[in-house]
This record gives sequence, C-alpha cells and structure tokens, in this order.
Amino acid sequence: MEELDKDCLFCKIITGEANSYTVFENDDVKAFLDLSQVNPGHTLMVPKKHITNFFDYTPADAQRYLQYIPTIANAIKKFDPRITGMNISSNNGASASQVVMHSHIHFIPRFEGDGLKIATRNNAEKYTEEDYQKVAAAIRAEF
Repeated sequence: MEELDKDCLFCKIITGEANSYTVFENDDVKAFLDLSQVNPGHTLMVPKKHITNFFDYTPADAQRYLQYIPTIANAIKKFDPRITGMNISSNNGASASQVVMHSHIHFIPRFEGDGLKIATRNNAEKYTEEDYQKVAAAIRAEF
C-alpha cells in the first residue's frame, strides 16, 4: 500500500479502519458514497495515496488517478435513469472549502428540478480588456 496518513479519515477508509459505502475500488482509487448525499448517489473518489490536494499532484499522479473520472461518472449516471447531469468537482485548500485534507473528487448527480444551486458569480462587468490581458499574461508566465 502506498504512503498513507494514519490521522486522515480518507486514509482510514482506504485501509478499512473507517467504514464506507464503497461503489468502486481498484489498486489506484477508492470511490464511496459521501455521507452528506447532496443528491442520491453523491460519491467521492480518492487516490489510494495520501495527497493533500491537486496542488500536490505530479503529472504521473494526475494520469494515474484522474483517469477513473469517466468510469465512475458513467456508473453513477446509469444507476438511476432520472439523472440528467452531474457536477464533478474538487475543493482544493481550506479557502476553497476543502474539509478533509486528502484529495477527493465529488460526483453529484443532478435531476431535473432538483433545486440544487452550485454557487458561482459573474464578475465580467468588473474586468476590462486590459485586465483580462494582464491576468492571462501573469498566469502564462508561470508555465
């Protein structure tokens, strides 16, 4: 087994020390129901290696673990014919509402009229062409 953190809830789920409702598992990842069940079928996928969040992924980690996103998403979609969409997301860092500091991806099934609102905002009116150019150039410089 890869490096795990003995104090991490998700590492404990991986080892079986903590209970979970597993929907998929292989040598690389484990997927299990999120106890909050934002919508029926809400699932989390975690790598079987303690990685805090995407900022700590290597390109090899990303290739190894993220390849399972379509497999898990499609299985969730198939289990209930009423599912018409899905929010697939990851909160990275405390300021982004990451609660468990072990990388994980949320799969939240969506149903017509489910009333769930994923909060975003449109700040386009605050940006000029020059602002966009400056931000894009600053990010490009980091590659």
